[in-house]
Amino acid sequence: MGRHSVKRTAAGRLRGAAVTAAVLGLGSLVAAPAQAAPAQSAPRGDTGTAATVAGTPCTATAHACVDLATHRAWLLDGGEVARGPVRMMPGDATDPTPVGTFHVQWKDQNHVSDMPNHAPMPFSVFFADGGVAFHEGSLQNSSYGCVHLAHDDAVAFFNALQVGDEVQVH
Repeated sequence: MGRHSVKRTAAGRLRGAAVTAAVLGLGSLVAAPAQAAPAQSAPRGDTGTAATVAGTPCTATAHACVDLATHRAWLLDGGEVARGPVRMMPGDATDPTPVGTFHVQWKDQNHVSDMPNHAPMPFSVFFADGGVAFHEGSLQNSSYGCVHLAHDDAVAFFNALQVGDEVQVH
């Protein structure tokens, strides 16, 4: 009787092991889709791949958009073009307008440059370190890194943009 008990116990252990393996196997099959779901949904939540606003190189998170290659700028509101494209003049190779994503730091309607010539910079909207701003300026002569706009466009950018608004320069 002891041998049969041992055999049954061994057989029971084998059956138990088989059942455990089957349960674990099924469990991992059931769990696999749950583990795969976050990987599939992650790209949808990635703001770095947001679509561009039609007609611009910028995404819907921007409030101001600059295209250095075409010398064009836009005001954006909720992923729609609110103004533009408008002509602009960026910096040159010596004093380039920085490329990237920035935020409006401060504004000054009657700013005067710290540079030795103390040039007026009406309707300044500062968005990058080093005093880089949108402001009224020449559309024929490059800036010292700023984005020159015609008078009416500089006024519109000054009125529309608020501290903290996103600016994208491409």
